[in-house]
Amino acid sequence: MPTEPCEHFKHLTTVTAPASAVCQQCIEMGDTWVHLRACLECGTVGCCDNSKNRHARAHWGAHQHSLIQSIEPGESWRYCFDDDYLVK
Repeated sequence: MPTEPCEHFKHLTTVTAPASAVCQQCIEMGDTWVHLRACLECGTVGCCDNSKNRHARAHWGAHQHSLIQSIEPGESWRYCFDDDYLVK
């Protein structure tokens, strides 16, 4: 893991608010999730890597939107998929 902030966070100028408070893809599948993550670039909400569908990671793979933030109550960390970099 890098010791310095990744370039992706350095260039993030506008953070898009979460588009919802659910993982819409899980709902459409009739499935559940463990925790939710919001894409900081477009606001798409997806389930975390501990959820069986891993929709937040799938969103990164499909759209190359590297930056997410936990939208769980009491959590405020951010993460970059490209650099495997966590910001608390």
